[in-house]
Amino acid sequence: MVLWKCTSCNMVIEATEPPNECPKCGAPRERLVELSGDQEKLVLKSRRTNYLHIEAVSLLRKLLEVAEEGIRENLDPGCVKIFEEERTFAKTMIQKILAEIEGHVKKGKWG
Repeated sequence: MVLWKCTSCNMVIEATEPPNECPKCGAPRERLVELSGDQEKLVLKSRRTNYLHIEAVSLLRKLLEVAEEGIRENLDPGCVKIFEEERTFAKTMIQKILAEIEGHVKKGKWG
């Protein structure tokens, strides 16, 4: 398999030959360029890293739900404080991860 990148919409396509048109935007075959070995490695590595970031966001959203429930339970001040810290941590990390993914997209590392 080879990676082809549409120069119109930046979609990356895995195929032995480029399709007649981009499946996303319909750009003609001439707009699809084969990624070099280094570019291909970067896209594949970025796909894995971005997948891990997305998994982390899913876990952090679950932590956020747990923290919110713990705050609502309001068992005692010590518990509430811990749940509030968890909530703050989860919100901050989600924002950082989303900013990191946006940076990958802007640098063409998405794939």
